[in-house]
Amino acid sequence: MQDNFEDLTRAADDVVIVGGGLAGLFCALKLAPRPVTLISAAPLGHGASSAWAQGGIAAAVAEGDTPEAHAADTIAVGGGIVDEAVALGIAREAAPRIHDLLAYGVPFDRDLKGRLAVGREAAHSARRIVHVRGDGAGAAIIAALSDAVRRTPSIRLIEGFVAEALLTAEGAVTGLQLREAGNPAARPVLLASRAVVLATGGIGHLYAATTNPIEANGCGLAIAARAGALIADPEFVQFHPTAVMVGRDPAPLATEALRGEGATLINGDGDRFMMALHPLAELAPRDIVARGVFAELAAGRGAFLDAREALGVRFAEKFPTVHASCIAAGIDPATQVIPIAPAAHYHMGGIAVDHRGRSSIDGLWAGGEVSSTGAHGANRLASNSLLEAVVYAARIADDIAGSAIPSPAGLPDALVTPRGAAPDATAVMRLRTMMSAHVGVIRNCDSLAEAVRSFAEMEREATSITVRNMATTALLVAAAAWSRQESRGAHFRSDHPAEVPALAQRTMTTLAAAREVAESLRARPLPRAAQPLIA
Repeated sequence: MQDNFEDLTRAADDVVIVGGGLAGLFCALKLAPRPVTLISAAPLGHGASSAWAQGGIAAAVAEGDTPEAHAADTIAVGGGIVDEAVALGIAREAAPRIHDLLAYGVPFDRDLKGRLAVGREAAHSARRIVHVRGDGAGAAIIAALSDAVRRTPSIRLIEGFVAEALLTAEGAVTGLQLREAGNPAARPVLLASRAVVLATGGIGHLYAATTNPIEANGCGLAIAARAGALIADPEFVQFHPTAVMVGRDPAPLATEALRGEGATLINGDGDRFMMALHPLAELAPRDIVARGVFAELAAGRGAFLDAREALGVRFAEKFPTVHASCIAAGIDPATQVIPIAPAAHYHMGGIAVDHRGRSSIDGLWAGGEVSSTGAHGANRLASNSLLEAVVYAARIADDIAGSAIPSPAGLPDALVTPRGAAPDATAVMRLRTMMSAHVGVIRNCDSLAEAVRSFAEMEREATSITVRNMATTALLVAAAAWSRQESRGAHFRSDHPAEVPALAQRTMTTLAAAREVAESLRARPLPRAAQPLIA
């Protein structure tokens, strides 16, 4: 898209939003009629994890439910480190944000009386998940918001470019360095702006098994970290326990709502293995279910989702997206069990932000999965991610609307990354394989130390900006996981299987601190005391 160069650089007074998922689209719409430049790596409506979300949005909108009960459920599964004020604030803003989405044309399911229909998902104490056609919430929301964005004159949409570096001066944002997506040899573009919103999504594609699109490779987290941003809770990665294992990358997702409707988890012997692991069985918190599935696979018994009795012939009508994925793989879920495995699904960590979505760098906001608000703690409650994205996107828009944004400064004479190189497919696969094997569902000291050393070396030696960004984020995750010598929420250490009460606090770290961990491990290959990443 070389013909976009002049268009990219013409309106430096715009607020620049990077990311075409739910947080980016919603923030752009909420900022209207203020001029916004929206940068999307993929064509709008594609490449965003939001569009793949099957569960829906958690909101206490049903009779008898309350935001306080919703917040209590969020806190209960968060491993003791949820910011309780943040969780309650998000729960209380859920209903207004749902009505915003309705106004933008999102066709949420309704019951026979015209009220919003709500479903049940794991670890929720009430039916409070708002859906679209059973399992199509993400796609429907992104489609409606994409249409609204294209109709909004104040939003200038630039598709097909990725942000590869954040420009800063004296601790404040001055702009971005962009490059045409998929064309590392293209001439980079510098875009001046004193107000940048990163909404670039998560890190799932750093893992060999993931439910996330290829664009979810941690680039936004990496460019913020390299600019000096404070990073929160990077070790906490949620693995969805029921990715459909049919040889696809990324793996199709079998939504948790299936278990909410009565589907069960069985092994190859036909035993419901979750019954012995938690009182809620299949509706236990995701980290517990993921480890249960992982254990069955590790033992060679296999793991399967069984919806034959609970749904049967109703499967196609109730969950058309999952049904289509199964049929394409030669599985009829009405009559056959579905092979499953845990897969990287959601990152609770990210760029540390305050209640307004502000990062530690002046002029940089972050929303959606690239951010870490404290709402999820060590383990995200099902369907809270889309809610957090719209709540913080609206807060960011309000904060920017009430802020005096300085005029753009001059751009640097030299590029941050003068030349690009094609990503080395072997290096990418090595990184993804190591993340799954060493920084996955179950972790230990020696494997994490090996990962930290490897990712630090990859970051130093990468000739491709894509590989360097992936290695930067992988290093942050692995170093924080090595440093947290306990098990908490989605972070499970086989060598430290218990929670340590003294460590019931969030991680706040930087790329410099992660590099220090790597250097200490390079100097001393044998494990030693954890570095002080947790503060």
